[in-house]
Amino acid sequence: MGTKGKVISAFSLGGLNEIGKNMYVIEYGNDMIIIDCGNKFPDESLLGIDLIIPDFSYIIENKERVRALIVTHGHEDHIGGVPFVLKEVNVPVYATRFTMGLIELKLREHRFLRESERIEINSDSVVQIGDMNISFFKVNHSIPDCLGIVINTPDGTIVHTGDFKFDWTPVNNERPEIHKMADIGKNGVLLLLSESTNAERTGYTPSEQMVGRNLEQLFIRAKRKVIVSTFASNVSRIQQIVYAAEKTKRKLALLGRSMVNVVGVAMERGYLTIPKGMLIEARDVNHLPPERVTILCTGSQGETLAALSRLSTGNFRDVEILAEDTVIIAAGPIPGNERNVSHIVDNLYKLGAHVIYGSGSSSGIHVSGHGYQEDLRLMLTLMKPKYFIPIHGEYRMLHHHRMLAESVGVEKDNTFLLRNGDVLDIENTIARSTRTIQNGNTYVDGVDIGKMEFVLRDRKQISEEGMLIVIIPMNKQEEKLLSDPEFISRGFVDQNFSELRKEMKRIAMDTINELHEANRYSWNVMKKQIKKSIAQYIKEQTRKEPMIVPILVDI
Repeated sequence: MGTKGKVISAFSLGGLNEIGKNMYVIEYGNDMIIIDCGNKFPDESLLGIDLIIPDFSYIIENKERVRALIVTHGHEDHIGGVPFVLKEVNVPVYATRFTMGLIELKLREHRFLRESERIEINSDSVVQIGDMNISFFKVNHSIPDCLGIVINTPDGTIVHTGDFKFDWTPVNNERPEIHKMADIGKNGVLLLLSESTNAERTGYTPSEQMVGRNLEQLFIRAKRKVIVSTFASNVSRIQQIVYAAEKTKRKLALLGRSMVNVVGVAMERGYLTIPKGMLIEARDVNHLPPERVTILCTGSQGETLAALSRLSTGNFRDVEILAEDTVIIAAGPIPGNERNVSHIVDNLYKLGAHVIYGSGSSSGIHVSGHGYQEDLRLMLTLMKPKYFIPIHGEYRMLHHHRMLAESVGVEKDNTFLLRNGDVLDIENTIARSTRTIQNGNTYVDGVDIGKMEFVLRDRKQISEEGMLIVIIPMNKQEEKLLSDPEFISRGFVDQNFSELRKEMKRIAMDTINELHEANRYSWNVMKKQIKKSIAQYIKEQTRKEPMIVPILVDI
């Protein structure tokens, strides 16, 4: 007898109803595998937060059952949380050669490289974990070495596509393994998890080759320096920039830490070829004729501290953008980054540069790495799943993907639009979603990691209402106020503060006297009462609620 009758469970700890922070979990019997562990970047409301990663509580509580972390590809939204989860649950990491190179950069930065167990895989690898037999297939995306994952169990097959599109003319000649996908579908797929990023866009995703041809024409027409900003991980795009630079006899300078790091990994591991003598240092740019220089830099998403942003404001040492230089932003803005990118484009125009930007531009200098509707429909047709979970996208994307699934024959009731933490249990081929596990955001703030609820609340209050510090010199032993209270305002009010100060001083002294008379001379009680009385007065007078910090100084 086999092990037939075990429950297959699938859920997400990040990546559903959001862009980023992808983390999916498959459980079978007593074994659990994690697929990807990414981060996402904070919006303006999360003041001071560096990164957002998934809540690992469930993983930590069940760490003795976690067998592996399998990574589909090397984008931040799939590997950015890897060092953090490994510090909690140090399981073997399975990834392709290029993806592993990027993971190792992160582990080295976190000083966790030696402690980790890393196993390189490729599309022909087979991994046995308990009763799960795991194999892989190649997919195209905007980064090398991407895999889809096939988890065969005695109770059915689960497929996770990873991020993908179907590019039949890829720059690196690594075509999608469509025959393998067809065989997987022919053998029967119980559950498919497929990415939904471009489920709203009709047609097929254009080939990366198109970008190369257009970049070459822009390089030929450029009169002076060419500055190209793109995702550091898009090695095929970088290779085409190298080809264009070579054809127009230009040297190439790399700006930005992630660009230098990723290009280093790509060259070292054989994914990128740059002619000998082409690479120059940033400090050498001004020593060459401008028509013989290409600059490849980070910052295509408008990141404030990235190279392109600093170049646009003239704050990059050794390199400046001058009139008639050509700037190409060869990446589309991720949702939420549009305003930052527009701000940089404005600055570049002010410098007199020619600026080519936008995935919808007639110049064709960006194509998506995610499949459009016909790519998604093709994957569904090849896999023919009984059950389907659209993943990797906001709710409207998941909704459109569900409609695509219905159009190719997946029954409506067999598609599950889940939220992070919702568990799909499949027992004896019957699927139900009736339970939820702990999930949410964990914030990374410098060296601090956690929920940060109180910290963020305080930061929000200070940013919106300002701060008022009340300094009260006391003799604790004699229970005496030694001099008038002092008030320090930060971000609270500019005008009429002297009038407010007089009344606040009176309120503070009256409060101290009242407590003294009532024999309630505890410092904690005094702080609370002073804070409450002054807050009430300020709200009446200014309609503001600054953070009030009473400080009692024992002299």
